[in-house]
Amino acid sequence: MPAKSKAQQKAAGAALSAKRGETPKSELEGASKQMVESMSEKQLEEFASTKRKGKPQHVSK
Repeated sequence: MPAKSKAQQKAAGAALSAKRGETPKSELEGASKQMVESMSEKQLEEFASTKRKGKPQHVSK
């Protein structure tokens, strides 16, 4: 499932980095903190690798 916004893609990248041990989990904030706990590494890779072109900054509800 691809990311729906640039912010979601960026949060997934931060969570993926923490899951791999490249950055400490204590540095995560907001959605990325929840993503690292609830998503697998494969799911995070799919979100983080989404193309950013044409994506909105944030998705409105």
